[in-house]
Amino acid sequence: MSKKRKPEQIIGRLEHVSFPEWDLIDLDAKVDTGAYTSSLHCHHIEKIGENHIRFNLLDPSHDTYNEKLFKLPIYKEKTVKSSNGITEQRYVVKTKILLMNQLFDIELSLTDRSEMSYPVLLGRKLLKGRFLVDVSRKYLSNKNSKEEIY
Repeated sequence: MSKKRKPEQIIGRLEHVSFPEWDLIDLDAKVDTGAYTSSLHCHHIEKIGENHIRFNLLDPSHDTYNEKLFKLPIYKEKTVKSSNGITEQRYVVKTKILLMNQLFDIELSLTDRSEMSYPVLLGRKLLKGRFLVDVSRKYLSNKNSKEEIY
C-alpha cells in the first residue's frame, strides 16, 4: 500500500516570509528553483572561534534593519556557485521560516545580497515536496490569513 502524499501548495515567484526566531517579519523573498540552498542577505559576516558566526541581518538601507548583531552556531560551510558563475565559500545556519502560514526548518547560506533585488532567496531544498511554483504569480501568501503561529 502506498502512502498518500499531501499535495504541494502553489506559491508565486515572489513571496513574503518571516523568521520568527529573529523577529524579522514579511521580508520579500525570491523563489529560485535553480538554487539548491536558500540564502539570506547579511553583512559584517565574521567567524568566531571554530564553530560560530557573527553577523548583521540585512543592511541599514532595509526597512526592517535593526542593527542587532547575531551570533549563531555554524551548521556547515559550503561552496556556492552564484548565477553569475562566481563561487564563494559560505556559512550556513539553521532557523525557522514562516511561509504560507506554515513554519518550516530552513538552512540559510549567509551572503551579501545588497546588489540583489530581494534579501531572501528560497531554494529547492526548502521547496521540494512542499510547493509548486507558478512563475506567472507573486505574493500568494498575502491571500492567506495573517494569523500568527509563533
